Amino acid sequence: MDEQEDWHLTDALHHEQGRGDPFAAAVRATRMPMIITDPNRSDNPIVFANAAFQKLTGYSREELIGHNCRLLQGEETDPEAVDRIRKAVAQGEDVAIDILNYRKDGTAFWNALYLSPVRDHTGEIQFFFASQLDVTARVDAHTRVAREKRRIEEEVNKRTADLRAALEAQKLLLHEVDHRVKNNMTMIGSILRLQLREIDDPDFSARLRAMMGRIDALATVHRRLYQSDDVTRFDIGAFAANLAGDLVQASGHRDIRIMTDLRRADVSIEQASALGLIVNEILSNCIRHAFTAGEEGQITIVARQENDQVRLSIADNGIGSSQGDQVPAGLGGIIISRLSRQAGAQIKWASCASGTRADLTITVGAVWNAPPDH
Repeated sequence: MDEQEDWHLTDALHHEQGRGDPFAAAVRATRMPMIITDPNRSDNPIVFANAAFQKLTGYSREELIGHNCRLLQGEETDPEAVDRIRKAVAQGEDVAIDILNYRKDGTAFWNALYLSPVRDHTGEIQFFFASQLDVTARVDAHTRVAREKRRIEEEVNKRTADLRAALEAQKLLLHEVDHRVKNNMTMIGSILRLQLREIDDPDFSARLRAMMGRIDALATVHRRLYQSDDVTRFDIGAFAANLAGDLVQASGHRDIRIMTDLRRADVSIEQASALGLIVNEILSNCIRHAFTAGEEGQITIVARQENDQVRLSIADNGIGSSQGDQVPAGLGGIIISRLSRQAGAQIKWASCASGTRADLTITVGAVWNAPPDH
């Protein structure tokens, strides 16, 4: 088909405007690859291809005219994209799609295809007009980005899996350590109980029982850590309630009730042992001194967490203390004072005729690394 025939085909788009139609001239001269196909002929062949299209595909006009556009398809052309184009032609609709096409020399390129029907004044489709744009660089860039994204995601997933495995191993190790410490504490307590049977001195026996109580408290701390799903946190409120029940049962004071108002109150694992001993001293002091034998009594434990602070209150309705708002005297008081500094806790005491209350304010994670007797 010669140049003169090209004029007739492009003029047919707006035939009433004649050969001088500037649109026809633009189609022929534009740098954007464009073709026209005729659906009224068998297999909807190409009937016009501008110079830009020939340059893009490597095919000459003679190799294009009379052939269907499928000659640009190749091995990796997406069948779904081809089907979308086929359906648009069958239904006389526009379609815009990126499709992998092949040049005459076999090299692939991504084609941003826009296909639209051209109708006459009666609405009948006369031609299909298609523009193309080589977007290989854009698609390749997107492909590289997607590939890099997948690589990064795979690397993140791998590292996350490795981290989870490491954390799980650490969790198992910490559980094993807590389990062994708990067992060792229990064994030490058993040895002291055996030793207690050999001691006749009441005062020394009482001191030894107090020491055994502290060892039991530490064993309880490590037992709870061993049983916890989260080895990094320790619920001091739940611990206090559990320990209070154990101490009351061990004391033989069946008439002491334990009342609780507990919300989650987590401290760090580094604070657990020191706070466990503090709670043990407070509760032991309540049970030993607040109630007379045979008298009904009540110990109330309240725990709350407010941002980075835990508030724990332990109160009894016993006889009160002559110490007023001071730390209890004796070894228990010394342990409370020194360990509260170590564990980042402040304690306020209140005592009157209606009982004694200890209010602990614990800054979560605030640990003083010096030893308690420093």
